Amino acid sequence: MTHIAASLKNVTKRFGGFVAVEELSFDVKQGEIYGFLGPNGAGKTTTLRMMLDIVSPSSGEVMVLGSSSAIPVRRRIGYLPEERGLYRKMKAADSIAYFARLRGLNPRAAKERAYELLNQFGLEQFARTKNEALSKGMAQKVQLLATIAHEPEFLILDEPFSGLDPINQQTLEDLIRMQRDQGRTIIFSTHVMQHAERLCDRFLIIAEGKKRFEGTLSQARASFAKRVHVRTKASPEALSSLGGVANIRIENHEGDGGETTYELELEESADGQVLLASAVDAGLKLSRFEQAGATLHDIFVSLVGQDDQDAVSTTDEGLTLKAAAE
Repeated sequence: MTHIAASLKNVTKRFGGFVAVEELSFDVKQGEIYGFLGPNGAGKTTTLRMMLDIVSPSSGEVMVLGSSSAIPVRRRIGYLPEERGLYRKMKAADSIAYFARLRGLNPRAAKERAYELLNQFGLEQFARTKNEALSKGMAQKVQLLATIAHEPEFLILDEPFSGLDPINQQTLEDLIRMQRDQGRTIIFSTHVMQHAERLCDRFLIIAEGKKRFEGTLSQARASFAKRVHVRTKASPEALSSLGGVANIRIENHEGDGGETTYELELEESADGQVLLASAVDAGLKLSRFEQAGATLHDIFVSLVGQDDQDAVSTTDEGLTLKAAAE
């Protein structure tokens, strides 16, 4: 039997006349990594704050760890907010121990846990370094360790990868997987699609406060238009005549040997291999034929809209989704 760690049912949040979240429903299953994706102003942070009972919904129901409010179960939750905050004059180990004590650990256990985590993640040399002397990425790692110091069963991470270089992003990915493997539930928001593709068991796409998709990457791809990439001297008209082609887009015009690379969007019932056989029968010479699975970025743009495509990065070094007051 699958247990639900968190659930929202028909949740709406209004700020005056502005609707930040509208009739939003989703479930986070116990022990899964659940991604929360959306452009600026989509309502992601507002939703996470309602789950934590930082703000109250205007209507609808929120359940977290079996409670209608996160407050009674707050010591079972670890929360990394989008707005980072460490006491500048406090040392790294003391910061981790301090937050652990706030969540119920006694002073001795909190201190031992702080040094254990710093050693585990290769940061022992920074244990007595003041937070103000840490780099942005290092300070973020310290705050993340403070988030998991009390060994919570449910982690809520708001843009945890922001500000980390690729090496530290990989370290964080490993940490998230480790937490999942230990039976914990993780929900995180991110603007870097590669993280969501690599980490998430399931994900939610939200835009303008409304759910656009919830499920696995394979489920999203199954509902997404099939695409084929071909390189040929043949004309678009010749390719269209093969049948099963819904749309043609030029990717690279007049490449090597005067060829053009096309992206062919296939009709729902079409088969890529049948298309290839038809091209051979028609005498069309193809120097490239590649069936492409949709990326999460493709799916996002399709579901959210072309206007919001620049709100999401496809790679670690991609576009930055700026923090928004959601």
